[in-house]
Amino acid sequence: MPAQLSVNLNAIAMLRNRRDLPWPSVTGLGAIALEAGAHGLTVHPRPDQRHIRFSDVPEIRALIDDAFPDAEFNIEGYPTQDFLALVDEAQPEQVTLVPDDPMQPTSDHGWDFITNQEMLVAIVNRLKKGRMRVALFCDPDASEAQIAAARTTGADRVEFYTGPYGACHDDSEKAANALKDLQKTAELAHASGLGMNAGHDLTVANLPALVEVMPHLAEVSIGHGLTADALEFGMAGTVKRFLSALQPQDD
Repeated sequence: MPAQLSVNLNAIAMLRNRRDLPWPSVTGLGAIALEAGAHGLTVHPRPDQRHIRFSDVPEIRALIDDAFPDAEFNIEGYPTQDFLALVDEAQPEQVTLVPDDPMQPTSDHGWDFITNQEMLVAIVNRLKKGRMRVALFCDPDASEAQIAAARTTGADRVEFYTGPYGACHDDSEKAANALKDLQKTAELAHASGLGMNAGHDLTVANLPALVEVMPHLAEVSIGHGLTADALEFGMAGTVKRFLSALQPQDD
């Protein structure tokens, strides 16, 4: 089964926030993406609300519940008390915990699962009591010990940070090396019983190679590259292009 596509709406929200106007519509474009075949929507609300606003979250929840009941809502963020209260209210199907400083422009590293194990165990347990799937942001070259520690948190999945791979868009040798790291760590995660997601700087061009080395990949969350393509191909056409790129290639 191909990896599912969750469309990250942050870049759309950031464009909207340049003006005190309601367009582009976050929910409107989210609906177009789901209608075109995306399996879910992702947001990463930050304390300064520089892209997704807290008020967007219930609107996206309502969109999925009312019009796309088979779709999933994924909320990413650092587990502050405010963030946890937000997800308790929204009840997303999946919560992805990231180790970001609130002021970071974007996510750029995974958890140190060993150092943060006690905290993560408590938070994962709280979220799973709310019947939410939990994914933890993970470095693409995480060690066997780190993956073992991730497993003991009780999380359902890890989400591989694919930024280093995406940054190699103009260097095929570096891209091949980055894929080797991802493949090795994915094999460790699969062997440990963890599900796998991936996200950051993924594109139509680099997805097929990623899918090939990560055959157990469950989901990709894509925002920046997908939104950039949507300026050229439209949201519906772009979603279809990304879904095609996720299909395993015949030998």
